[in-house]
Amino acid sequence: MSIKLGVPSKGRLMEKTFDWFGARGVSLSRTGSDREYAGAVDGVDGVELVLLSAGEIPRELAAGRIHLGVTGTDLIREKLGQWEQQVQELAELGFGQADLIIAVPGCWVDVETLDDLDAAAADFRARHGFRMRIATKYHRLVREYLMDAGVADYQLVDSQGATEGTVKNLTAEAIADITSTGDTLRANHLKILSDAMVLQSQATLFRSRVAEMSDEDRAAMAALMATLQLGD
Repeated sequence: MSIKLGVPSKGRLMEKTFDWFGARGVSLSRTGSDREYAGAVDGVDGVELVLLSAGEIPRELAAGRIHLGVTGTDLIREKLGQWEQQVQELAELGFGQADLIIAVPGCWVDVETLDDLDAAAADFRARHGFRMRIATKYHRLVREYLMDAGVADYQLVDSQGATEGTVKNLTAEAIADITSTGDTLRANHLKILSDAMVLQSQATLFRSRVAEMSDEDRAAMAALMATLQLGD
């Protein structure tokens, strides 16, 4: 066996992850063509690189099919219930930062806070006969956040495409989505509620709490943690 390290398979997240490990003496590289999800690890023995989509990594960690994985905090907490029992956060990597926020149309001049949203949702239901729709990919995180804030009279609708466009397209009245600069929100005439920071996310190295390890695997893990200068 070997320690399996799951890394995003393409784009800036993959490149930045390779850079982060490389700066700490562990060289990660993609082998073969862009269509092949194969890679190599140099600088420490007994570690195998597994290239996956960032969205697959939480599932693979929770299933114990990989020992380590780099993915966003948002994906871990959205996809894994009681996530701390399934994975351990080892290190924030300092890139891939994004905020999960709640935004409403800019023309809603009286809606600036979650309390305002709660009042607007009650008024919306009274006038229209159905609950205000909030489009999001992050159902677990947003539902828990709004419940804690006491916001009622809303419904979450699934958005797997361009969430920012759902208000313009009249398929939702508000959104909850990841943003880094806010430019796309402003381009779609949306504003972020002043107290609606659901989660600040970034690329993070996680360790599976359930993946099986042999004595050789434990030795390889310890060597990798020492090379990366992370506490084991």
